[in-house]
Amino acid sequence: MKNIRRTQPHSIRHLALLGAAIACVLSLAGCGLQPATAFVPAVAPGSIKNIDNLPPGASITITSKNYTEALILGKMAVLAAKAAGFKVTDKSNVPGSVAVRNLMLNGGADMVWDYTGTAWLTYLGHKAGIPDPAKQYAAVRDEDKDNGLTWLAPAELDNTYAMAVRSGAVSKLNGITSLSQIKDLPVKERTFCVESEFNSRPDGFKPMLKTYGLTLGAANGVPLSNVKILDTGTVYEATARGLCNFGEVFTTDGRILSLNLKVMKDDKSFFPAYNVAPVLRTATLEKYPQLKSIFGQISSKLTNDEQQKLNLKVDVDGQEPADVAFNWMKAEGLISSP
Repeated sequence: MKNIRRTQPHSIRHLALLGAAIACVLSLAGCGLQPATAFVPAVAPGSIKNIDNLPPGASITITSKNYTEALILGKMAVLAAKAAGFKVTDKSNVPGSVAVRNLMLNGGADMVWDYTGTAWLTYLGHKAGIPDPAKQYAAVRDEDKDNGLTWLAPAELDNTYAMAVRSGAVSKLNGITSLSQIKDLPVKERTFCVESEFNSRPDGFKPMLKTYGLTLGAANGVPLSNVKILDTGTVYEATARGLCNFGEVFTTDGRILSLNLKVMKDDKSFFPAYNVAPVLRTATLEKYPQLKSIFGQISSKLTNDEQQKLNLKVDVDGQEPADVAFNWMKAEGLISSP
């Protein structure tokens, strides 16, 4: 999956080179945004109703980044807008947060699902995130108003960094469930698998250990020999196979389920909040205020557990993001088949 908030716990790993991103903004047709990626199943209203007195030809342009979770959420937005009666231009699958942000700022798109931590750290340039989800959301919402963007109420879904332990090791590690318990383990059991980017981040591995009373490189803390620096995407499998006891993960990654990993509680709230929320151009929302309710119906149902299952269907089972979005929304009663 889905590290830009890093630019999202999804961002740097899914962020394309800036030059390519800019090229994509300048020439969307050359970025694979046409028929194949614009497909969604035919849709009819459910709890999301046709908007009364919607002007003929009313249109909205929806964008998304190009990793699994973003694609699924983007397709949800497209389906919701279609069910409400809009003509939708689907600009999902854009490489990188920078390109997507530019589309929103320059009027090339009207709506995107984005993450509070990504906005705060990457777009708005702050040095540290805010662990409290409500405070982080409010800070982003208030500051981004000046950019002509409105952040609607966020979902419970918080795709942030976390540490996970393989299920088979929990009993051996005294039933461990939270990060604060790691310091109570013998030094030989304090073994970690992390990506190089997380290992060097100011909000990454070393400061995380310090927060939980451990020093990286100290014989009585976490010796360097206890840490394996792995390529992006290999940490999950390495952790599941027992190469280490604890692995760096993103909290909504479907591989947590498929590999039977257990996310540990960040009981000192070290990691910043990365709640997802619908973001609209303020001018679009003022023109169609009903969009607040439409996208709010989706947000109210999005949780980490639910998104893990949806991401799993794409990343492990090989289903199309549009189909996963449609089936989930239909099951939730948000939309129906025509």
